[in-house]
Amino acid sequence: QVQLVESGGGLVQTGASLRLSCAFSGSTFSRYAMGWFRQGPGKEREFVARINWSGGRIDYLDSVKGRFTVSRDNAKNTVYLQMNSLKPEDTAVYYCAAGIVTARGPSSYDYWGQGTQVSVSS
Repeated sequence: QVQLVESGGGLVQTGASLRLSCAFSGSTFSRYAMGWFRQGPGKEREFVARINWSGGRIDYLDSVKGRFTVSRDNAKNTVYLQMNSLKPEDTAVYYCAAGIVTARGPSSYDYWGQGTQVSVSS
């Protein structure tokens, strides 16, 4: 069974940086596309970033382009989300997800982590 465990969240001020990590286990990591999603207070879960099996295709939510960078290390079975220039609007629980096909929709992903809280104060 695939297991995903996020880490790296925290409470920071506007303009700070955080790097989230997602550790993958239970299957062959390189077979899966990975996505990052977030859900803020009272909001729907939304797509943030995705990366295919090789790291050759990457996509971002428009509001995080230029600030967030998704990457993966297949040798370490880990996907990362580097977040720079954080804003209060980025406050949310961040989830990583794994799926066979890269897509923006949550329904395209088969496995989900439990999330890590990112809080950005003004």
